[in-house]
Amino acid sequence: MHHFLEFLENLEFSQWVKNAPTIWAFPTILIVHTLGMSIVAGVSAIISLVVLGFWPAVPVKPFARAFPLLWFGFGINAVTGTMMLIADATTKLTMLDFYLKMGFVFAGLFVLIRMRRQVFDDPQLDKAPVTGRAKMLAWASLGCWFGAIVAGRLMAYVK
Repeated sequence: MHHFLEFLENLEFSQWVKNAPTIWAFPTILIVHTLGMSIVAGVSAIISLVVLGFWPAVPVKPFARAFPLLWFGFGINAVTGTMMLIADATTKLTMLDFYLKMGFVFAGLFVLIRMRRQVFDDPQLDKAPVTGRAKMLAWASLGCWFGAIVAGRLMAYVK
């Protein structure tokens, strides 16, 4: 396995990401990854807070239109995260923190998909109070994205 990780790191593209003396390599990829993360975490937080009733006068159903933006942000993160991962595969793929982060990310995606189906596809949404299950999904979403952000930031400091 270690040989495969070294192979990934030694790819010409990986070397460019890691060592290019230009702002168009790692710094830009990191900034774009941060922007993607802010879209995913920010939009999902707004959706969760609306479901939790932080703005009781605001209808919940229109926030379903935010899901494509969420998936766009996730696509950005999938691409930029993979770029940064292969550039430092021997380190990142041997860190517990990386797997913790990815666990939170995939759990967060699972929760968002369930929230989309169980909350926003409910014909009674905005006609009746939000269910306890919907609120549990909203809290779970907030927790997952908070955990993913914390674990992701710790990756820079924990070896």
